[in-house]
Amino acid sequence: MKIIVREVPPRSVWVLEQAGIHPLLAQLYAARGVVSANELDADLGKLLPPASMKGTAEAAVLLADAMAAHKKICVVADYDCDGATACAVALRGLRLLGATHVSYIVPDRVVDGYGLTAPIAERVKATGADLLVTVDNGIASMDGVARARVLGMQVLVTDHHLPALIDGHIVLPDAEVIVNPNQPGCSFESKSIAGVGVMFYVLLALRAELRQRGVFDAVTQPKLDSLLPLVALGTVADVVRLDANNRRLVAQGLKRIRRGALPAGVAALFTAAGRVAAMATSFDFGFALGPRINAAGRLSDMTLGIECLLTDDPARADELAKTLDGINRERRAIEADMREQAQYAADAMIDMDDEPPPAIAIFDPDFHEGVVGIVASRIKDKLHRPTFVFAASQAPGKEHELKGSGRSIPGFHLRDALDLVAKRHPGVLLRFGGHAMAAGCTIAEEHFEVFEQALQQVAHEWLDAATLLRRLDTDGPLAPQYRRADLVDTLHKEVWGQGFAAPTFSEEVEVVSQRLVGDKHLALKLKHQGQPVDGIWFGHTESLPARVKLAFRLDADEWQGVKRVRFLVEAAEL
Repeated sequence: MKIIVREVPPRSVWVLEQAGIHPLLAQLYAARGVVSANELDADLGKLLPPASMKGTAEAAVLLADAMAAHKKICVVADYDCDGATACAVALRGLRLLGATHVSYIVPDRVVDGYGLTAPIAERVKATGADLLVTVDNGIASMDGVARARVLGMQVLVTDHHLPALIDGHIVLPDAEVIVNPNQPGCSFESKSIAGVGVMFYVLLALRAELRQRGVFDAVTQPKLDSLLPLVALGTVADVVRLDANNRRLVAQGLKRIRRGALPAGVAALFTAAGRVAAMATSFDFGFALGPRINAAGRLSDMTLGIECLLTDDPARADELAKTLDGINRERRAIEADMREQAQYAADAMIDMDDEPPPAIAIFDPDFHEGVVGIVASRIKDKLHRPTFVFAASQAPGKEHELKGSGRSIPGFHLRDALDLVAKRHPGVLLRFGGHAMAAGCTIAEEHFEVFEQALQQVAHEWLDAATLLRRLDTDGPLAPQYRRADLVDTLHKEVWGQGFAAPTFSEEVEVVSQRLVGDKHLALKLKHQGQPVDGIWFGHTESLPARVKLAFRLDADEWQGVKRVRFLVEAAEL
């Protein structure tokens, strides 16, 4: 592990401090590329305009016409947290704006697979729907969109994933309207917006269209800000890059949650997770609420997650949140077992080659397909290699297919790598799609070794020693005057996440004492710039030398009513 200190442009720090930003925050923001206080303004008026996202105006007309004609609208969701929140935002938002016939369908991960398939289109038609709206999927669903059109339905695709590549060319589904910032010709600056954010933007455009039609005016129009807690949750949980626009969406959602303006289901999820909504942080979305919703799609039925987000009945919300919490506990147990087996396989590769191969592919017949993505992420983090984990398909008639989920490292575009594998080995990849850092694919079990070798070949060509060296970017030494509990609270209230990393400091400290807690965590007594401070390294059991360079985050624990700063150790440079 190489601990790196981020560069901090002095001019940016000065500009931010002159704008009244706290000196520590000014340093942290400048190191993350912020050059003006305007980028930190979370006011809704600073959001990128809906008109700049290609297709929003056309989508607004399509939806407004459908509502005026009392047509039935059916939303086809995805089975992760982004898809669930996008579905809830769509239904809540459309109803707020006057839609009277709105329903939804969410595919089953095992039976249906990902996205709008032809059978899903037929199920939507069976509900009597006239207009099919996808959220967080659909951009690569050529067959499903075509089937829906044949069945006489109009189709609106709202998505944020990359379009399909066929023979090196981008191919789009034949929908009436497509809203996706990553489609050709879209000038929307925030290409990393989540699926739930795309749907929120469609609703903003729809409200403007209805206002123009005289359905309501600026005074009587429904307020859509009640949807922002859901937008914030889905944005963080989907691990999209938190650019300025996404940070505004998350900040606005957190602001409402902290003051108690949140859906009953979100409030119940906070309680089930043992978190306090009034002190909500972006970490709660990513590590507490998001996993509980995702667990439903991984092991059970995402309808549970969506219903939790849709209900306004606190008792019903509490019941659903407790069910989701139980499913998440089951997911953690399955994941722990799979992770252990996957680690054995990964360790075997290291034993043979002294170091891991440039890419990892692991399959075990006992793996559960609902958890392969989480396990791939854990192995990727441990070995710092692009990693795919496969499980046998549980879908009837497809028992000989393997469904894989991959996670990548900076410098290795996973979806593009799969595209190259598909070109070099036609027929090996039955289906694939995704992003630079996360992707999925389906292969025949007999082709696993071919896929493994092909992925490693691409990694050999694309990755060099510098890219394969694990590094941790940090904010350097922590000035002693900032080692205060009130500043810990200040830092926690800010919006951190993917592409806008939470503050991590690094410097040499003295290890006064160390002991194991629960046989799996290292509790530390440290001296930081001559002053005593507690530290803990979760999931680490190996002893540290008397002096060591640590990377750590700031936390505060409370004992007998007194808050004390402690260091959460992330890494050591030995």
